Amino acid sequence: MPEFFNVLPPDDARALLLEHLTTILPGETIPTHESNGRVTSEAICAPQALPAFRRSTMDGYALRAADAYGASESLPAFLQVIGEVPMGRAADVQLGSGDAALVHTGGMIPDSADAVVQVEHTQRIGGDTEVNQPYEIEVFRSVAQGQNVLQVGEDVTMGAEILPGGHLLRPQDMGGLLALGITSVKVSWKPRVAIMATGDEVVAPNQETGPGQIRDINSYTIAGLVAQAGGIPVYCGIIQDDFEALKRAAAEALSNNDMLVMSAGSSVSTRDMTVKVIEELGEPGVLLHGVATRPGKPTIVGTVGAKPVLGLPGNPVSAMVQFDMFGTPAIYRLQGVAVPPRRGLVWAKLSQNIASESGREDYIPAKLEDAAEGLLASPVFGKSNLIYTLVNADGLIKVPLNKGGLLAGEWVEVRLF
Repeated sequence: MPEFFNVLPPDDARALLLEHLTTILPGETIPTHESNGRVTSEAICAPQALPAFRRSTMDGYALRAADAYGASESLPAFLQVIGEVPMGRAADVQLGSGDAALVHTGGMIPDSADAVVQVEHTQRIGGDTEVNQPYEIEVFRSVAQGQNVLQVGEDVTMGAEILPGGHLLRPQDMGGLLALGITSVKVSWKPRVAIMATGDEVVAPNQETGPGQIRDINSYTIAGLVAQAGGIPVYCGIIQDDFEALKRAAAEALSNNDMLVMSAGSSVSTRDMTVKVIEELGEPGVLLHGVATRPGKPTIVGTVGAKPVLGLPGNPVSAMVQFDMFGTPAIYRLQGVAVPPRRGLVWAKLSQNIASESGREDYIPAKLEDAAEGLLASPVFGKSNLIYTLVNADGLIKVPLNKGGLLAGEWVEVRLF
């Protein structure tokens, strides 16, 4: 057994625990719409391209870009509108030279068109608006080939890996999967975490306390953290300060679950039995007793086989802090997640310039990476209706209201998903 109360820095202590967790829980298949917060147990590849057909990103007119070349307010291009592409229907309009077709946002683009001009940059001339007949439009702005058009496979190409194994599924991931017709997904089991309170002075929350007694709250705060991390809390009750009783209860709890957490049995005292109990549960046993943190220095970290075992201080704040430090990453690791998700708001150094307009508040999808000076935020640029710009991001960079863009090297606020 490692030297009693020989403390390690938090990062080293956590790394020591995680390197012993080499077994990932088996997988099960569940409906995609119920998969939020679960972890993929295998990589998922796209069964088709997305979009599967060329789509307009604007309400406007599909045309051949060459027909509007050089168009301006003073010298508009004149085009004949020969039809409309209804939403949800194939684009069977065939455009000739100088022709256009009315299209709507998300609608299919005719094969004979290569761009869309926004309706705001046009003006209708002639024709009866109440009768479905050809009419002319003036086009006041030229467009480039591909402008305002989503190309086949621009979001995802067929066969591409869209999510790796060990990926924590988020709402945008579910949307991305369902957009591809993937209605079920294989995910790791939720780890079952046995939670046990110890001590002669500890009583259930619904009991009246006598002299020297305290209510068990650690079991319930830890259970909340377990559920938050994607695990299933299993309450194992309160065990008195009796070595054999504690050993029997711990062995049974560990055999029926994937992880064991004991609270109030990690202080340095003659009555502390947690270290000895963990040692007798199996190899390798206690990995360390003591972490260089405050609160929670006397935390016990161990594994039995491939199952993590934690001995947390009885102090409620210490117990929560230390579980978040060790228990949360362990739950994610059991599901195959290598790096637990970041939460809340963070500041990160921007990797490249972001253009914006003063007077509006922009949010740009970003990927976060660890760097020497802290976090590095790399923008994930893409059109606003491409779901995978969010799937491939960790959060959103905030561009303040009255700032005309951000410069590479600036520290920026990132709102995490």
